[in-house]
Amino acid sequence: MPLHVYSCHSPLWGVPTPGALVERAAALGYDTLALTERNGLYGLHYFLEEARRCSLNPLVGAEIQKSEDRALCWVRDATGYRNLCRLLSALHSDPEATLPALLVRHRDGLVVASDGPRVLGALARDGRQDLYVEVSPGHAMHRALAEARSRGLPPLATVWAVGLDAADLAVHRVLRAVAGKTTVFHLGSADTASPGDLLVGPEQLAAAFPHCPGALAHTRRVAEACRWDGPGGQFVFPSYRGLGPEQACQELRRRALDGVHRRYGEPSPVVTARLEKELTLIHDKGFASYFLVVGEIVAGSPLTCGRGSAAASLVAYALGITHVDPLRHNLFFERFLHAGRQDPPDIDVDFPWDERDRVLDEVFRVYGPRRVAMVANQVGFKWRGALREVARAYGVPADEIRRVERELRHSAELGAWAASCGLGRVPETPLLAPPWPEILAVAARLGEHLRHLSVHCGGVVIAPDDIRDHAPVQVAAKGVPVLQWEKEQTEAAGLVKIDLLGNRSLAVIRDTLEAVARHTGHGIDYAAWNPLADPKTCELVRRGETLGC
Repeated sequence: MPLHVYSCHSPLWGVPTPGALVERAAALGYDTLALTERNGLYGLHYFLEEARRCSLNPLVGAEIQKSEDRALCWVRDATGYRNLCRLLSALHSDPEATLPALLVRHRDGLVVASDGPRVLGALARDGRQDLYVEVSPGHAMHRALAEARSRGLPPLATVWAVGLDAADLAVHRVLRAVAGKTTVFHLGSADTASPGDLLVGPEQLAAAFPHCPGALAHTRRVAEACRWDGPGGQFVFPSYRGLGPEQACQELRRRALDGVHRRYGEPSPVVTARLEKELTLIHDKGFASYFLVVGEIVAGSPLTCGRGSAAASLVAYALGITHVDPLRHNLFFERFLHAGRQDPPDIDVDFPWDERDRVLDEVFRVYGPRRVAMVANQVGFKWRGALREVARAYGVPADEIRRVERELRHSAELGAWAASCGLGRVPETPLLAPPWPEILAVAARLGEHLRHLSVHCGGVVIAPDDIRDHAPVQVAAKGVPVLQWEKEQTEAAGLVKIDLLGNRSLAVIRDTLEAVARHTGHGIDYAAWNPLADPKTCELVRRGETLGC
């Protein structure tokens, strides 16, 4: 069973996409496949989706590396998944922690394999259960076997699969050169995978271990022990001030009724019926805390704009999350939520652009840095960046790189290729003398590779407990905790994001209201302001004399 496998979501190391890995594993006759990205779970949910599509049993795991220490971890159960997320989070946030200490602290529910004496020694002293010595061809296999015999630990057969074929190994070398800011000609053997580090079939795998068949039997044992379905399946909603589900529903009803009276005065039967309908569905879906938390965040700012389909919700209007009357404008609540909808509510809230960081700081203060994290952007290689990076890895001078970039921009044939980043034939022209055809072919393959993480423009996740129990968390350059996943994988994990966005138009409105009050003495209540009721405003709109015209 392939237990040590990387995808293109292992930054500057793995090459194939999760889909390509899964399809090759199925074609080779495997029924089980592990994904062990380096120091993360960056492509976990893409892998799970592809494995289920191809009816393969996915094994959740990661390769953990720090300094000279490394280990493989596979998840046995939900406890193991929580510990793997905690371990990875600590790895990225605590520079003083050693890998042996982290593994001892977070090993419950995990199967661990390593070929490092320090890691094996620390874990063996803590307990030998679910501990193996990794034995891999091309990676000091005989020394690892000797380590297993001397410690009395079972050997585990693996192959470090960074790719599917020789072409993938060439791309891998370029990625390693990019990571080391060097060229492919100056890479040492320790900097890259070995020539045999490919996803191979069962026969080839068995042929690599004729002297220790027991190591192969242990791979099957680990594969059987780690068949956990993976995270997701249940939504992870924020908890509003520690209230239970029923208490949150009661509090939401109270606040919504107060808001309805504030918006409408004595509510009509139509308003009452609509409110009851929405509150009943929110109760049945378990969404009450989410609405309360968003309402609390919005209440801390005098000028906000909830937008999107949330404008169809009377509850959102009553809480002050939105400012459009859904009844007056005949907006259907089912556009926002309905009984058959499986995904959670998605409310986007705009704040003045220069106030958004303060809003986020307040969210971290109120809910605590252990329960809050930003959603990530997984930044890959754009074609121009890929071209430059690959060319530098091939040792091409900067002047020549700039010259080729100019030619690419002005060549219809090459420009079309660059725009599509296809894998077709690279045109042979005097301009593209070797090694340029190879450079362009490699650059075209980097479009799906993870380069690094950045912070999403507004997505924030608030968990009811430690968010590191649900997902690995890193610390971004600006100092905020950030999930290892972008919004699609965050949602696949069941984590419910809230989009808190910066908007320049709101800042202009704020400054205008302040200027009106300062120069005329007339204050305008933004929450009660209805420009459509003002004939002069309507006339300005009809003439097109609005902001940006």
